[in-house]
Amino acid sequence: MIKRALQDILQQRLTSSDKVIILYGPRQVGKTTLVRELLTQVEGRKLEINADLMQYAQVLSSRDLGKLKGLTAGYDIIFIDEAQRIPEIGINLKILHDHLPHLKLVVTGSSSLDLASKVREPLTGRTWSHHLYPISLGELAATRNRFELDVMLEELLLFGAYPAIFSIENFDEKRAYLTELTNSYLYKDVLELGNIRNAPKMRDLLRLLAYQIGSEVSINELSNKLELHRDAVINYIDLLEKAFVIFRLSGYNRNLRKEISRHDKIFFWDLGVRNALIENFSPLENRSAGGNLWENFLIAERIKSQAYKLQHANRYFWRTYTGAELDYVEERDGMLRGFEFKFSQKTAKPPTAWMNTYPNSAFMTINKENYFDFLIAE
Repeated sequence: MIKRALQDILQQRLTSSDKVIILYGPRQVGKTTLVRELLTQVEGRKLEINADLMQYAQVLSSRDLGKLKGLTAGYDIIFIDEAQRIPEIGINLKILHDHLPHLKLVVTGSSSLDLASKVREPLTGRTWSHHLYPISLGELAATRNRFELDVMLEELLLFGAYPAIFSIENFDEKRAYLTELTNSYLYKDVLELGNIRNAPKMRDLLRLLAYQIGSEVSINELSNKLELHRDAVINYIDLLEKAFVIFRLSGYNRNLRKEISRHDKIFFWDLGVRNALIENFSPLENRSAGGNLWENFLIAERIKSQAYKLQHANRYFWRTYTGAELDYVEERDGMLRGFEFKFSQKTAKPPTAWMNTYPNSAFMTINKENYFDFLIAE
């Protein structure tokens, strides 16, 4: 059992606040397991509701206070799993929250695109919302030392960090699990809730994006290759981002004449998923994209770490028309910092254009020697 970084935060929220707790995250990432573990640590009578079961869905979409009281009578905590499947879930949670203030509510959802739209407006000011990601390096560090993490590093870059991966020892079985995940679960919510019927195009788009991690993505180029309208490609990417499959970085731009900001870079929350999409799990020494995998890994892990520490930052990449670039730029607490990632023990000097344009900024190379501090210690 790997203790999740959110457990203590959620336990504190549950015991000291009357707000609805909403836990977002992709399928198979461990949301249900985390909430069940959380509920063993708090007192009170609990009811777990599977939103797929019709008898619960009918009551929880009814807007009928009498029915809602009947369902929850005698319980102190209600856990609703996969709540995005329940019509009108937001307004019904509001009714429960406002009329039964003693009742604690914990809700999970695999896809933010539908659940968020159903709860945002009716539950304004009434929620604590958190995202659960694949296992983070910080969570692994709670039970492993630096040497052990260094040994694990290549596996993390190849097979990712979905919880099930850590209970599978055989590499072929790891590949089989990730292939099943990408075929059966990965974008199921996107297809269903986004009302998308062209599943092959979605998979083709994901494959193209998988090949382009670390590079700027051209929507027009994707549109031409997929033979899809530009607006459709934009919509697909937006849905994939909201379903926690990918995330974007925009170009940092404070000098419009010199700095490029037109295109985004797109990364995957889990590299095992990315590698499964292109069916490539070959050792890093045999592939040319090791630096791109390293960049994706560091940025995703940095975001996870800051999210679990409740730290907020604006994140970008940086490039000029003359070719100067930084892999990652972070704006936090009034401080601007640029980072260059090296998949080795090498160091780099800050680009002259960066230091001239932003003389008060900081710069650091992140490599295999200091990645641990970048992802965990700060």
